[in-house]
Amino acid sequence: MLSVIINEEMNYHCAPGLDFGGIGMLAPALMAHGNEEQKKEHLAKIAAGDVVWCQGWSEPGAGSDLPNLQTRAVEDGDDYVINGQKVWTSLAHHADWCFLLAKTDPDVQPKHRGITFFLVDFKTPGITVSPLVTMSNERSFSEVFYDNVRVPKKNVVGEVNGGWKIAMTAAGFERSGIYRIALARRNVDRLIEWAKKPQPDGSIPGKSPVVRQKLAHLYIEGTISRILAYRVAWLQSQGLQPDWEASMARVFGSEFQQHAGHTGAELMGLYGMLMKGSKWADPDCNMALQSILGIGATIAAGTSEVQRNVIALRGLGLPRG
Repeated sequence: MLSVIINEEMNYHCAPGLDFGGIGMLAPALMAHGNEEQKKEHLAKIAAGDVVWCQGWSEPGAGSDLPNLQTRAVEDGDDYVINGQKVWTSLAHHADWCFLLAKTDPDVQPKHRGITFFLVDFKTPGITVSPLVTMSNERSFSEVFYDNVRVPKKNVVGEVNGGWKIAMTAAGFERSGIYRIALARRNVDRLIEWAKKPQPDGSIPGKSPVVRQKLAHLYIEGTISRILAYRVAWLQSQGLQPDWEASMARVFGSEFQQHAGHTGAELMGLYGMLMKGSKWADPDCNMALQSILGIGATIAAGTSEVQRNVIALRGLGLPRG
């Protein structure tokens, strides 16, 4: 719970030094599933901020349908040889290491039973990182190509072909989404302050019933999102593995982030379309950028449609269609 609180406060205040991959996902997974050698080698470095980690999961043909991934890992002596391509890898251009999913048994059914969880040193020969520039003109993602990359067997976390369980542990911590909710709550608070100030035409937006109702609705969404995220964190603090509860927090929190950005741009009118640095842009309330970033919020880390399917199947016990 302390980690969640720190994560929330750092994101709300835009503090530097956030470690989304290492602290946010890998460290909890290693604590639950790693062997003592892996914990000793990696956890202290993650805690000290000495190593940057990225997540090697999504592929061009396997995003929300992650068990369909095609990257292969073939046993060869004391190593596994990995070949394949990953995409939308956050911070790969800064990373020292990657926690990667690869197929070690491509024929087994269901498909997720043939996936293994690897720790890959990015200094290993055969790794190529290619940048992907987003619609917000940021370089936060990359494609990563693996060409006969040799990974020692000691870098397999858990059992061979048992990587899905470890990935779901890591994803459960990511899908609580407290960082996303904190960013969106900050945007709502900035919008509230904007609504109190006179605009260039002399009007005060907060006097409008429409503005007040929309901001009140966003504030309610933010509070509910925060409760759902804290529920996931509480389950994890009790040693439990969140399942559909994490999906609830993920879908509600990501849609709150999107609503906050889009609503802010709408309320600010033409001023809400101006990017930071423009003459008439509000320096404290840049909803143009937040609206663009919100587009990907309901796609990354599992789409809203996939999250709702998880809730329906595992939470409500409904049959598959």
